[in-house]
Amino acid sequence: MQRYRIQGLPESLAAAARATMRSPQYGHPAHVEVATGYGPCRLCLQTFTVGADQRLLFTYQPFTDPEALPAPGPVFIHSEPCARYDAAVLPEALRPLPLVVEGYGAGGGLLVQRRVGTAGFEPVLDEVLGRQAIHYAHLRNAEAGCFIARIDRELPPA
Repeated sequence: MQRYRIQGLPESLAAAARATMRSPQYGHPAHVEVATGYGPCRLCLQTFTVGADQRLLFTYQPFTDPEALPAPGPVFIHSEPCARYDAAVLPEALRPLPLVVEGYGAGGGLLVQRRVGTAGFEPVLDEVLGRQAIHYAHLRNAEAGCFIARIDRELPPA
């Protein structure tokens, strides 16, 4: 079984979006609204309470590799500060959602895409990260196609 880290988007980007009401990467206007869907928040990786939680919508580019083709898209975060998720397990709030694991190689090229479905998250992630050419993975919504979180292998202690 692979050891890995699931991470919400960088806290600095979320703070900048909240402070400026603009996408920190593109300058597009951000928008606050009451949640009409489950989300999830791309920072804390918890789902929204529909009709109650205030969420901030802005454009986010999840690729950090300068060779990767840009793939900006809309993301939601809580409009009020929340804690960035960074852990070695999938948050329980994400398990019932329709998920896809995408594996990327050097230069940010998409090498494999697997729906989680009934197979369960861990076996799908192990299969994707088990490929030597995969450098990292993205977790996406299988219905909307939008980015949820980045997943990196966790190297064993030296």
